Amino acid sequence: MESIELSLEGHIGIITLNSPKKLNALSHALVEEVVSALRNFAERDARVVILRARPGVKVWSAGHDVSELPEGRRDPLGWDDPLRNLVRTIETYPAPVIAMIEGTVWGGAVETVLACDIVIAAPASTFAVTPARLGVPYNVSGMMTFMSAASVRVVKELAFTAAPVSAERAERVGMINHVVELDELEKFTLGMAHTIADNAPLSIRVMKEQLRVLTGAKPVSPRGFEKVQGLRRVVYDSYDYAEGIRAFKEKRRPKYLGR
Repeated sequence: MESIELSLEGHIGIITLNSPKKLNALSHALVEEVVSALRNFAERDARVVILRARPGVKVWSAGHDVSELPEGRRDPLGWDDPLRNLVRTIETYPAPVIAMIEGTVWGGAVETVLACDIVIAAPASTFAVTPARLGVPYNVSGMMTFMSAASVRVVKELAFTAAPVSAERAERVGMINHVVELDELEKFTLGMAHTIADNAPLSIRVMKEQLRVLTGAKPVSPRGFEKVQGLRRVVYDSYDYAEGIRAFKEKRRPKYLGR
């Protein structure tokens, strides 16, 4: 695999993002490799999976690979989008997935991290939800991932400002589980993984699925769902959406017109 590294130590699988030139952006190729690795680990009875980046990185992941997004007139984050497949695979993996965070996390990578069952981060880590900077409409299931990890007021601040949130604050508001000094991060994470792996795997598998179903039990009427989907189309049919994507590819500041 070109974009990730894998190891299996006993019942603990480790996936290391290793695409530094692209800042571990969640490209179609990288996502396919991670999804394939998770399926492989499930077949090999990995009772815990750790998702991490290489030690010393400044950026854990830059999020969705914007260069792969369409420039307009098509839903940029549909059901079969690579990020949606990754999030679903993490959520339905039959054992806990632990995100070990060193460095900054941007955009769709924040959702990927929050889809994990447990999040452990170094103090200097930050999390920024950046669609508003790019003019991209976030999808409904992604918003639900955020709302399951934090209060709606925190989600609004993340979405509206696109400003980074420190690991300390993320822990304080319940987005992540632990902030651990960098030199203890790997030891702490592996220690928790071993604790989980020593417990009854069937019990954990069932409880994870119970919690996934209960967390997603937020009723939305057909009319309400159609409305939120329609709101997304307003964005990706707009001048601003196309401008945001063009500006990113041209490495300039976008000029949004609100239309």
